[in-house]
Amino acid sequence: MHNPRWKVGGRAFAHIAQFHPELTALRRDLHAHPELGFEEVYTGRRVKEALQLCGVDEIHEGIGRTGLVAVVRGRSQSSGSMVGLRADMDALPITEHNDFSWKSCKQGLMHGCGHDGHTAMLVGAARYLAETRNFDGTAVLIFQPGEEGFAGARVMMEDGLFERFPVQSVFAMHNWPAMKPGTVGINPGPMMAAADRITIEINGRGGHGAHAYQTVDVVLVAAHIITAAQSIVSRNVRPIDSAVVSLCAIQAGDLGAFSVLPGSATLVGTVRTFDPAVQEMVEQRLKELCSAIALGFGATATLHYERMYPATINTESEAVFAADVAESLVGADHVVRDLEPSMGAEDFSFMLQTRPGAYLRLGQGTGASGSALHNSRYDFNDEVLPLGSALHASLIEQAMPLQTP
Repeated sequence: MHNPRWKVGGRAFAHIAQFHPELTALRRDLHAHPELGFEEVYTGRRVKEALQLCGVDEIHEGIGRTGLVAVVRGRSQSSGSMVGLRADMDALPITEHNDFSWKSCKQGLMHGCGHDGHTAMLVGAARYLAETRNFDGTAVLIFQPGEEGFAGARVMMEDGLFERFPVQSVFAMHNWPAMKPGTVGINPGPMMAAADRITIEINGRGGHGAHAYQTVDVVLVAAHIITAAQSIVSRNVRPIDSAVVSLCAIQAGDLGAFSVLPGSATLVGTVRTFDPAVQEMVEQRLKELCSAIALGFGATATLHYERMYPATINTESEAVFAADVAESLVGADHVVRDLEPSMGAEDFSFMLQTRPGAYLRLGQGTGASGSALHNSRYDFNDEVLPLGSALHASLIEQAMPLQTP
């Protein structure tokens, strides 16, 4: 039986701890076979096989291309309630540098964010819920593809997810290496920032580096735009608000042509915000700065602003409820109820735009490698699998409790 280094209470944890080895084996198998967004064919097949063995009532495939939904009905249906739990399944285009036996078998792909663990935890919850059914209502378990930049949550919703499974609330969680194992973090409000992609196309006039006066130097224009863009946050965003503007890549000219000034340049970066008003302002200021700076040098600059993921904002009552559920498992001292939001992004935000719900962080520590998320040496901490499964299952049981006679 699983004996963690921290104390966990609750009937669900004790039950799930008995099949911790099976969850670990599943998680490591998924880790060894990573797949990118909307390519989760092997992952989906393994999840389906596991859910069939768990004895869930229904399995629906092909929602959002490679997504799956499992349905588990409680011992009673008198409440008419339906609650959703979501786990993401996709991997990252990173070459893994670990040496353990379950390392990625695919060059250039790895589970560098722990979605293999998220998937295994929801399977664990499915098994417990199907075996015990200690709730009054219906549990909807959502195995989502394409979280890493593909907006798989939105695609599942466009495919009728919440029309087919009209949940009243929905919950998700993400492992968090910055928090110790056995801890849970949440905030009744912002959890993750909105993520926008910016592309700036600069056009001027190329020429010989020895005769720069005959050119319109796009590299110089790009340099001024990069510098000026950093003034947007410091001089336009209120200090009590949050925003990040990062220009992360520049492409211009040929490294082999040291004396040739190119005629065009491209900048690519990201904007992160929580407040839609701040998001609007940053987009407008970027557009104005790019145009004005380029004009001052005789060039042109066009901003392409793509809004990818909205901010992940928990609804207050569901966040408080989820924190209470976590506290029933690990105790008040191990639940952070005012967790600092992250400027990272998460497509669970699309679900929270249409349904009340909450997004939690499950502490897992950095492990022996000391690696955080999206690192080539990252690995999910299998020790927290039973706790994550129990937290999922307890959200269902406490949101839809059986009525005592």
